[in-house]
Amino acid sequence: MNKLVLVDGNSVAYRAFYALPLLSNDKGVYTNAVYGFTTMLLKILEEEQPTHMLIAFDAGKTTFRHEQFEDYKSDRQKTPPELSEQLPIIQEVLQSFTINSVQVDLYEADDIIGTLAKRAEEEDWQVRIYTGDKDLLQLVTDRTHVAITKKGITNVDWYDVDAITERYGIPATHIPDMKGLGGDSSDNIPGVPKIGEKTALKLLAEYGNIQDVLDHADDVSGPKMRERLKEFREQALMSKELAVITREAPVKLELDRLSYEGYDSKTVRQLFKEYGFNSLMNQITTDEDIEAEEAALEDFEFQHMEDITAEMLASPAALIVEVPVENYHNADIWGVGIVNEHGSFTVPAETALATDSFRDWLANEEKEKYLFDAKRVIVALGWKDIEIKGVSFDALIASYLLDPSLSAHDMADIAERRGLHTVLADESVYGKGAKFSKPEAAALNDHLARKAATLWKIKEALGSELEENEQSGLFSTLELPLSLVLAQMELQGVSTDEQQLLDMGKELDERLQSLEQDIHSLAGETFNINSPKQLGPILFEKLELPVIKKTKTGYSTAADVLEKLQDEHEIIPKLLHFRQVMKLKSTYIEGLLKVIHADTRKIHTRFNQAITQTGRLSSAEPNLQNIPIRLEEGRKIRKAFVPSESDWVILAADYSQIELRVLAHMSGDEKLQAAFHEGQDIHTKTAMDVFDVKKEEITDTMRRQAKAVNFGIVYGISDYGLSQNLGITRKEAQAFIDRYFESYPNVKQYMDEAVLHARDEGYITTLLKRRRYLPEINDRNFNRRSFAERTAMNTPIQGTAADIIKKAMVDVADDLEKQRLQSRLLLQVHDELIFEVPPAEIEQMQTLVTETMTKTIALDVPLVVDVEHGRTWYEAK
Repeated sequence: MNKLVLVDGNSVAYRAFYALPLLSNDKGVYTNAVYGFTTMLLKILEEEQPTHMLIAFDAGKTTFRHEQFEDYKSDRQKTPPELSEQLPIIQEVLQSFTINSVQVDLYEADDIIGTLAKRAEEEDWQVRIYTGDKDLLQLVTDRTHVAITKKGITNVDWYDVDAITERYGIPATHIPDMKGLGGDSSDNIPGVPKIGEKTALKLLAEYGNIQDVLDHADDVSGPKMRERLKEFREQALMSKELAVITREAPVKLELDRLSYEGYDSKTVRQLFKEYGFNSLMNQITTDEDIEAEEAALEDFEFQHMEDITAEMLASPAALIVEVPVENYHNADIWGVGIVNEHGSFTVPAETALATDSFRDWLANEEKEKYLFDAKRVIVALGWKDIEIKGVSFDALIASYLLDPSLSAHDMADIAERRGLHTVLADESVYGKGAKFSKPEAAALNDHLARKAATLWKIKEALGSELEENEQSGLFSTLELPLSLVLAQMELQGVSTDEQQLLDMGKELDERLQSLEQDIHSLAGETFNINSPKQLGPILFEKLELPVIKKTKTGYSTAADVLEKLQDEHEIIPKLLHFRQVMKLKSTYIEGLLKVIHADTRKIHTRFNQAITQTGRLSSAEPNLQNIPIRLEEGRKIRKAFVPSESDWVILAADYSQIELRVLAHMSGDEKLQAAFHEGQDIHTKTAMDVFDVKKEEITDTMRRQAKAVNFGIVYGISDYGLSQNLGITRKEAQAFIDRYFESYPNVKQYMDEAVLHARDEGYITTLLKRRRYLPEINDRNFNRRSFAERTAMNTPIQGTAADIIKKAMVDVADDLEKQRLQSRLLLQVHDELIFEVPPAEIEQMQTLVTETMTKTIALDVPLVVDVEHGRTWYEAK
């Protein structure tokens, strides 16, 4: 039997829009209504399996009903522009699914649905209607059932004849009568005043239809109701007519034109990729799709070889070296996959790595190799004393540059976003979690071959996208060579004085005991300082400190609460200090001791190059960039980092106020640039301008406030944020910011232009063309929009500063190699580079590092580098 599915397009789109937060794709296009609508559409197709289908839309605000009643639907709010913008995209979705849609002038979607439902019933078809509008319940018959959407996107309540009777106690055809008596505020149908749905249903159940109710007005109980039924008789009948869905709308589409034979999943997937609906991909992928796309991969003629052949060592080649663990240092390598012009090959790792010809090929600079996560591969092979050169492409880095906001840059996601559906999920081969088990050889080889073939295929697409974004230079001259530098830094590691850490651990224990005694003395009793349940009553009941915040289990003693209480009692600074020292001991002393490598006696941190949206590097296991240095106890931890050779030194080179210099360059503000050209202390100069005083009149407080404003401006700080930093009112903070912008007007202009650029383009860029997409920049939610605006202001500054330090790493590494120096780059910590240097090269390195870092990128203001050295990292700083 034929089944016609009819969908009220406007109703479902509205439901989706308000059910979901205001989502947008990476180009800043709003997509929440489209996503919700599409989710509902997929559910309908799966559950109904329709033979015929149509989506009906309203043609406009004016309908034939306005001739009867001018105020029909006049109270409806204007459609939000964020939703209006998505309606054309919903049409794109329907086209990709090959589903008909229609609208008819002067008629509503309800009328189109009612008309086509009647035609289908006359042909003995089944009809299923999806809507959020209960007016359509009047269409329910034995053959037509109606689904009413409820909370969420895809949840519905189904109504057939029995359900209508059970819910309303009247036949479906009397639904308009109910509206005639009770009215409908959503459609501005007046009905009879003070008769709502409940009373209307009671009257209809007793007397029949609306005509019968009005004819028996004298028999109705209650004099006021009798009067209203008589007084508003004509209004009630008109209201019913407004609520009646016409079954004879001029819909030109015949039923046979509505036949539905399914959709081309490849077309749909392409649209999903365009709008970022990655989570819906699996719902529309068929076995035929997978077979067709796997057939495309099979063009490579996968071959598993037990030995290395000459064909494998051609150039260029996509190379997969499988290291299936998170910590790739000193890890097992399970297999090798190679794709080149000769085909696709897999080789056992133990065979490949023991073969001289393969090792020579890896080390050959002239043999081009395309990798995925080159740093990981170089480090994994480096631990086995195998060198790899000639890396000309890294798919991970390319994907990250194209959109750093994406959470997934694994091979499967990169390929999927470019129309290549592949079965590449590592967990499907290795299992989930950190403990992997090596799969059977056949499964492993198949996985390696697919990975290598996929890498070969996506390389060209990624390269073209980089070119289109003007990011090829950023990729080839900065990020790719940087990954090679970082690999060598990870392999090199940092020598660590284990005894120094142990001694510091003892010192911190003694400090903790001293602080604990002080805290107990101030509290007048002993208690567990680490227990909020015990600490809370001490602070807020016994000591009667003001309660800032409560939790479900009692008083909040979180850090932000204690910080607000610092001036209330001397116990608070002691508690904060106790917690800081406790964290130093557990996170850094004990944490660092755990990660000292048993053989090298070094710490080999892992640098993350493809995580942050600003382009900054981060480090992990351990995070050496976050060692706290505000406390002297924290700074002392740097004493444990020493040169790997007994008579060498640690040399530290630190960019001075790099972000403020970048701001001066990007804003073009003459006063700000002049301060740097003249070598003035920028915070003192800002204090002079903001407070309008002479240099000798500047106090420490003024300079501190100016410094907070300077760095606050870089980070797009608000009056609230500055007020919290300085402990002043928001009004005073705003006055500081206003005076700053008056002093440096070009900075304000730059900030405003950055926001406008982000609104127009959907992204912001650094000097070297690094992008950050900001889809929330046009968000109707104030908080999300404000965050995006601040990000638009500060990302070009922070990102450019990150680019400069990364470029400096590449340049310095090149110089060290060219001059054949023994000195080694060990760490990068924000704006600082750490080296270990033999005595004979100290002077040369001071000159080399200073000159190279100051010339890395030409700005309109000078870059300044401070270089110091000492026996430990602590002494060097």
